[in-house]
Amino acid sequence: MKPPPLILASTSPRRLELLRGLGVEFQVVPSDAVEIHNEELTAQEVSQVNAYRKARAVAKKFPDALVLGADTLVTLDTALFGKPANLEDAYRMLKQLQGKTHQVVTGVCLMQLRSHQQRIFVESTDVTFRPLEAKEIKSYLAKINPLDKAGAYAIQEHGAEIVREVSGSYSNVVGLPVERLQEALAFWMGGR
Repeated sequence: MKPPPLILASTSPRRLELLRGLGVEFQVVPSDAVEIHNEELTAQEVSQVNAYRKARAVAKKFPDALVLGADTLVTLDTALFGKPANLEDAYRMLKQLQGKTHQVVTGVCLMQLRSHQQRIFVESTDVTFRPLEAKEIKSYLAKINPLDKAGAYAIQEHGAEIVREVSGSYSNVVGLPVERLQEALAFWMGGR
């Protein structure tokens, strides 16, 4: 049986690159789902709900396709860090994260509406920042666009300047836990 066509419900260049690296064919259809940010939910819960909402919005238009939705958040203790609203917000986030270990959490939803099948999972990676002075934070922010990145940083863009250690999936910190995703995709791509 032929596997369903795969759709990535995201325009994130990082997710696009990671998915290409898996060698699977897919198309990109951005989701218009509005992300929720509820402080009463954990980062794991919020990211899974958002991934589901993104996948479902696109799956409604393409019920025969396998739709991949994902949402990445940064969390420190119980505080959630999504995408910063502006550069001041980005600075505030990095100032809070500096010198500490936080978690990067990505919720992933694979959904095929026609068959009423879905798989939702979450991956968490510990990231430890170096202690950073104000000038180091400002220097880092001048080198990247932090406004489209959870936690206001991109590990693959000058990450060595701010990150001391990563414990867990590196690709998860970039935006998609490819190791877990490969296992989940195998279900639809012939590994049933």
